[in-house]
Amino acid sequence: MFRFQKEQRVFDIAGIKVGGQLGEYATCIIPSIFYDKHKIVWDPIKGEFDKKVAESLLKNVEELSDKTGNPFFVDVMGISAEALIRFAGFVSEITENPFLIDSASRQARIEAMRHFCEVGLAGRAIYNSINYLISGEELKALRDFGVQSAVLLAFDPNAPLEEKEDILKGNIEHKGLLRVAEEAGIKKVLVDTAVLDVLSIGAASKAICLVKEKFGLPAGCAPANALAIWRKLRMGEFGPLARKVCLGASALFTQAMGADFVIQGPIEFAEAAFPACAMADAIIASEAKNLGTKTIEKENHPLSKIF
Repeated sequence: MFRFQKEQRVFDIAGIKVGGQLGEYATCIIPSIFYDKHKIVWDPIKGEFDKKVAESLLKNVEELSDKTGNPFFVDVMGISAEALIRFAGFVSEITENPFLIDSASRQARIEAMRHFCEVGLAGRAIYNSINYLISGEELKALRDFGVQSAVLLAFDPNAPLEEKEDILKGNIEHKGLLRVAEEAGIKKVLVDTAVLDVLSIGAASKAICLVKEKFGLPAGCAPANALAIWRKLRMGEFGPLARKVCLGASALFTQAMGADFVIQGPIEFAEAAFPACAMADAIIASEAKNLGTKTIEKENHPLSKIF
């Protein structure tokens, strides 16, 4: 176990605190819903879906969060602005927790963020993400809408996976994502260190440690992204439980390096992610006490709740 020398920032997003030293706060778990080919989605363009099943999935996450002490955000995905607004609007009604506005379409993200800022949900909506492709139009929109929170995706295909520091703080060729976020008026940033495949989980986890040590910012990643493209695992060659077991193991690996949040992938895997992350948090918090780290809100931390 270790402590970061850099003072750690902790952001309060709609009552959920993210950041800090290892052992201070429980890891925030971020399940994804309405993802590509999600069976509960009937029309991905118009945003039509099975509300009954979606509500059941979200309520299950709430129950797991209550049982383990791990807080959660919801990663809401959509391919059109219409769908993203409908999806995230539904999520905002079922749970009071923050939600990520997530789309491969820049325009869909912008229009959805505009909507949620206009209806008074700017404090709960998290823009996912600011990345190396950000345009001037996108930056201006985020600033004009008053977006408060965003994920910074520390990835550039033209840079080695290890060069996260330059991607964030910039160099002579570009100004860096932290400056971009500042210009956009973003006050609360979460750094995603970018997982590309299974073997890159190591580099992403090492980068979490670097980001926290260099900048003191909340950091994490999405190890589930790698599991989704691991063909033998996806095809069931290692048995029906292998994907869930590997999800828990990969999340734990990032937590040991200081992850403040874990994007766990499909919401259906919440029953694998929450107990595994809670166990890791309890182990980390218990050992961190020997380094003088005090667990904040201890009565709601996994250290107090899961045993």
